[in-house]
Amino acid sequence: MRTEFDTNRAASIASALVLFAAVSAGAQGPDLPAASPKARVEQRVGLTDFAVEYSSPGVKGREIWGGLVPYDELWRTGANRSTKFEASGDFTFAGKKVSAGEYSLLTIPGKKEWTVILSSQTNLPGTRGYDDANDVARATVKPASAPARERMTFLFSDTTDDATRLDLVWAELRVSIPLGVDTAAQVRANIDEAIDSAWRPHFASARWLLDNDGDLDQALDYINTSESIRPTWWNAWVKAQILAKQGKKAEAVASAEKAQGLGKGDDIFEGFFAQRIEDAIKGWK
Repeated sequence: MRTEFDTNRAASIASALVLFAAVSAGAQGPDLPAASPKARVEQRVGLTDFAVEYSSPGVKGREIWGGLVPYDELWRTGANRSTKFEASGDFTFAGKKVSAGEYSLLTIPGKKEWTVILSSQTNLPGTRGYDDANDVARATVKPASAPARERMTFLFSDTTDDATRLDLVWAELRVSIPLGVDTAAQVRANIDEAIDSAWRPHFASARWLLDNDGDLDQALDYINTSESIRPTWWNAWVKAQILAKQGKKAEAVASAEKAQGLGKGDDIFEGFFAQRIEDAIKGWK
């Protein structure tokens, strides 16, 4: 027979279990050091930014090469998730051309040679799910001896404007991968782009003076400079409006007709300005 004592005891146990579950759900554990803390190293080479993000395990008295890290097996090259490699521009990886982007960096350590891999699979939980069909570059490098290091570390060395070396150092071993960039080509492209766009600030300044009843002579100087850098239908049309506002209708028509010739095939011109310019020419003649 169930007694009142039994009923009260069962209710107390149930209440205690509910309280324990609530406390456990809301409890926060202490902030403790990670066994393999996160690490990140960055290096600019010329105009290209490289970065490696990884988890850094320690030796902790263990045999690393051929022990904790087996030979001839795919390794995530660190702890936890696979190591992430980033490059802001196109580069070479041990001489192989690779596009800018994010990659997983994996390795196959060997006694005499290592295979270093860049994979487009950037969310690998270690090596599980890895598919070599997604490799974008592979390189074979020879390990070298190095002063003992407790924690696995990536670092950049021998950096110039065109090259650097990505070194993995752990225990008493160093593996080095050469990285290269064509900084001269990047600089030439940047210069060309800057020169090609130099017409814009003079154009914008002239248009502002035109639209805000500013100094028209100064506006004309600005737009002439813009045209001398790169003739476009934009600056020809603004010039036409400046000239018309100055009362120089024949010159305004000539500049507007120039804008019509330069604007052919341009979606913005033909969709929004062609008729406006045509009407302006008729009004100025």
